[in-house]
Amino acid sequence: MKEKIVLVGSPNVGKSVIFNALTGSYVTVSNYPGTTVDVSEGIGKFDNKNLLVIDTPGVNSLIPHSQDEEVTTDILLDKSIKTVVQVADSKNLKRTLLLTFQLIETGLPLILDLNMYDEAKEHGIDIDTKKLSQILGIEVVKTVAITKEGISQLKNAILKTTHKEWTKFKIEYNSIIEEAFVKINDELPPFLKNNRAVAVRLLSSEIEEEGIYKFIGEGTLVKIKEIKNSWQNKFSKSLEVIFLEEKTSIVEKIIDEVMNFSKPLGKVFQDSVGKLTLKPITGIFILLFVLFIMYKFVGQFAAGTMVDFFEEEVFGEYINPFFIKIFKEFIHYIFVQDFFVGEYGIITMALTYAFAIIFPIVTAFFLFFGFLEDSGYLPRLSALSDRVFKMIGLNGRAILPMILGLGCGTMAVLTGRILDTRKERILITLLLALCIPCSAQLGVIMGLLGSLSLNGLIIWLVVILTVLVVIGYIASKTIPGERSSFIQEIPPIRIPKINNILIKTFARLKWYIKEAVPLFILGTVILFVFDRIGLLLWIKKLLSPLVVGLLNLPVDTAEAFIIGFLRRDYGTAGLYILSKNGQLNNLQLLISLVVITLFVPCIAQFFVTIKERGLKITLSIAIFVFVIAFFIGGILNLFLSYLVSRGFLVI
Repeated sequence: MKEKIVLVGSPNVGKSVIFNALTGSYVTVSNYPGTTVDVSEGIGKFDNKNLLVIDTPGVNSLIPHSQDEEVTTDILLDKSIKTVVQVADSKNLKRTLLLTFQLIETGLPLILDLNMYDEAKEHGIDIDTKKLSQILGIEVVKTVAITKEGISQLKNAILKTTHKEWTKFKIEYNSIIEEAFVKINDELPPFLKNNRAVAVRLLSSEIEEEGIYKFIGEGTLVKIKEIKNSWQNKFSKSLEVIFLEEKTSIVEKIIDEVMNFSKPLGKVFQDSVGKLTLKPITGIFILLFVLFIMYKFVGQFAAGTMVDFFEEEVFGEYINPFFIKIFKEFIHYIFVQDFFVGEYGIITMALTYAFAIIFPIVTAFFLFFGFLEDSGYLPRLSALSDRVFKMIGLNGRAILPMILGLGCGTMAVLTGRILDTRKERILITLLLALCIPCSAQLGVIMGLLGSLSLNGLIIWLVVILTVLVVIGYIASKTIPGERSSFIQEIPPIRIPKINNILIKTFARLKWYIKEAVPLFILGTVILFVFDRIGLLLWIKKLLSPLVVGLLNLPVDTAEAFIIGFLRRDYGTAGLYILSKNGQLNNLQLLISLVVITLFVPCIAQFFVTIKERGLKITLSIAIFVFVIAFFIGGILNLFLSYLVSRGFLVI
């Protein structure tokens, strides 16, 4: 069995960049068995020796509170691990050492990599790594991953680290807890004996939900549960809190010994800005400004200027006409022509959609998102919005997939993995499908709302936000499960590095091409087949009674909703054509915009939701969203028709 190097660290510490520096381009990404959590593996060359390097999901603790943390702690039980490398943010030594102590307790050889050391120096932080290494009894190296500074020292440290050189550093808890460790240790199988991290995990975690039992066996469940309950009754605080307090007191003493701090004047200004982002009043104004800039950059520049250029000029003038000409001149089978360059063609629809429409938008969004991520603003946004999201059964981390959903719902569904519980991931998927328009669709919607009075814009916005809050609240009460606690580390505000943003954006665009584009092609093939067998026409007829009778819209509006399932912006653009041709008055246009915003998401998001949440949950969400969209549209039609007819409202 190949020896393994396991990278462990908190989120956003540059772990993936270290992984790339150690492995190069020979990387595989797969789900950890039984989960949807991605784990990357690659071969790293250390002198003439090849070792398997594993990049684990980001963790804040080895006492699992999320699926990501459970996967990482499970990986650390592998017997073939040669070395664990903890990648850490040099600017936050306290958080770093709390995780270091837990890793030491696993009994595995450990190297501490203080990454982003250049940023620490910019913040006036100087760490005596030699002294820290002596205290902990492990190798401590400094790196700047994006410039590969310190990578050679890290590789040398990995080659030197063996079990024989392992640290004698040990955290001694009070005598009562040490006695509990002895009791737990007696019940563990041989390969887990003396692994204090496992004992801490078992004493701290919710036993019924603890995945470690697949390593231990169900037979030990009753005994360990009895030990946990017996020892917990001896303390007024939870055992997890006691472990944290013990470690924190030791960490603070070590920090006093090894860290010097002198804040430069420029950092004083950055910290002042950072504090303003967390205060309710100033934080909201800063958020509105950020969202305005994002809308201008993503919603107008990318979804407008860039999409127009690629769709009309690149694909409209050159690529599509070229392939249409090729297929008509050399391929004389109409079926094949239509399959590739017809109305629902692979080239003229799927690839045009994927690269002319979505690619410019997600590129702009990923650049903007990378800027926010690298600046340290996103965790602050999570903390600022936590109180609002509590009302709908989520926590502040839900703001990230919500914001990403305004760029592309497909990617947002995948980002839902950052939420800890199954209930939260289902809830965010529902709200993304129901209330969050992608930037391409939002751009068309904003253009159509601009043709109405200000009343139209206000009504649309109020309806969508009301549905978001009300449905979110009701769903949070009905979907089984618990809401996770919100613990968010707040990093300092920093000036983003262009290279870092570009590296992250490039990696995310590679993912988009690999994961999302095939789904667009699959969706187009399905629509092509549906069109050939007459199913699209049948669906249009099926929707007509709802569209005409309930919403009081022309029958052709049904086609816009159907096309919206493939491309949300194309469906909305269909409403623009109907409005331009005089088939929709202002009231009908507003009602149709509300319905198409709430309508089922695009087919790519639909397939990704199946992948992430399963077919049963995806179909349940799709049916629910369909019903709610037409129900809200019908109620709105009755209410607004009454107000308009009586002269109380002008749209």
